[in-house]
Amino acid sequence: MHPEITIVYNYPFIGKYEDASEASAVMGILECVDSVEKALIESGFHVYRLSLSPPLEIVTEQLKSLKTELVFNLFEGFFHQPESEAEVAAIFEDMGLVFTGCPSKTLLLALDKEKSRSLLTLNNIAVPDFQKLSPSDIDEFKIVFPCIVKPNSMDASHGITRDSIVNNLDSLKKQVMKINQTFNSDVIVESFLSGREFNVCVIGNDRPVVLPASEIVYNLPDGLPHILTFEAKWHPETEYFKGTIVECPARIDEEMKNNIDRIAIDAFRLFECRGYARVDFRLDNSGNLNVIEVNPNPDISSDAGAARQAGAAGMTYTQFINKIAILAAERVHI
Repeated sequence: MHPEITIVYNYPFIGKYEDASEASAVMGILECVDSVEKALIESGFHVYRLSLSPPLEIVTEQLKSLKTELVFNLFEGFFHQPESEAEVAAIFEDMGLVFTGCPSKTLLLALDKEKSRSLLTLNNIAVPDFQKLSPSDIDEFKIVFPCIVKPNSMDASHGITRDSIVNNLDSLKKQVMKINQTFNSDVIVESFLSGREFNVCVIGNDRPVVLPASEIVYNLPDGLPHILTFEAKWHPETEYFKGTIVECPARIDEEMKNNIDRIAIDAFRLFECRGYARVDFRLDNSGNLNVIEVNPNPDISSDAGAARQAGAAGMTYTQFINKIAILAAERVHI
């Protein structure tokens, strides 16, 4: 018999967002909550909802209203407070709550792109050349162009636009300044790898399993760099959204599949992920796999990549969501 479960998430406050174009990304959390709730009910759970509101200081008090021992964690962080995703998970831990997905230390690690890439490098997992920069230390830049410029502490492709690829020092300075001012964040600059792009969802605890890989295929007009921009994820009217196609399962040979699976599990374990996570790859000019992101607790909406990969593995969406809940319960034998 399934226990009761509460979906905990951040309520989207559109009026507080500085950029109205981000509204669709913000509201996406409610679509995910609806999908997950429906799947859990179909699995036999008695489901409650609890939306958290800022400031972070009152979250513990809000959580005292929880009616269940098991939390389905869909909290993505308060706007302009990306670190709050990990901080809320830490509150769950301090309160002794059982929750789905990755622990707070994993969420915090993944949020710091420089630290994440350094850890992968130290453990012989290939990543693009990278360097953290701010407007004050541009003169220390040492990577070969072209490069891609990203916020050091954001996810969901925030800050990734067609201007993120830079080919000279002037463009680099402009983009570093823009990201720094927009997100109040240092910047991670990486060598831009132009090869094929893949991602895989890994599910499990001590014995993780890799779902079939997806490939991001770009069919874009000349002049648009082949990168997964914010527009490609959230703005259906744009060239990037229309020209960014996902193929799942990816058309890869057995050797490539085995290499993707092996590296994904190594990264999952290295980051001490639990429940589910996504690992993103690109090929370099020599055809070698490079990890470009380890994403704990990725989007699991019914139309998201993780759900698509679960389907390719023979799972219904309801079975996929039920599996995530059961993996959390198994860790404490609920």
